[in-house]
Amino acid sequence: MSEQLVTADIDLIQRIIPHRYPFLLVDKVLDINGTETATGVKNVTFNEPHFQGHFPGASIMPGVTIVEAMAQTAAVMLGTSLGLADKNLLVYFMAIDKCRFRRKVVPGDVLKLSLKTLRGKPGGKVWRFSGVASVEGDTAAEAEFTAMMDMQKESEP
Repeated sequence: MSEQLVTADIDLIQRIIPHRYPFLLVDKVLDINGTETATGVKNVTFNEPHFQGHFPGASIMPGVTIVEAMAQTAAVMLGTSLGLADKNLLVYFMAIDKCRFRRKVVPGDVLKLSLKTLRGKPGGKVWRFSGVASVEGDTAAEAEFTAMMDMQKESEP
């Protein structure tokens, strides 16, 4: 029996991770298969603030924001699968390894973010992932990264 894959739209994404414009870098997460795999989508537009300076006349999405988009996809995968919506989840990078950039990502591209869990278990704080960002089937970036999940306590009135 095959598991039914889950999708996270922008409303659910914002209930899971605290990122907002201009640093919310994933528009949708498709094909969430528990805590194992997921595919994020980032529609790259010229209106994003980093394009004003990176680079004037030759807009290229910064590599660090591509890796951040992978991490946000991983956080949404975990948040969706582990029921962490509305739980004040923060996820911190601990390490980024084997990071390579293969092609430019420019306004108008649709960035596909394919994530796979390498290590981690429900209830655990530390997780390791591999990610590949691609545009029209061409690899734009790839990386492995380790992140720590932290639940923020509700602030008192």
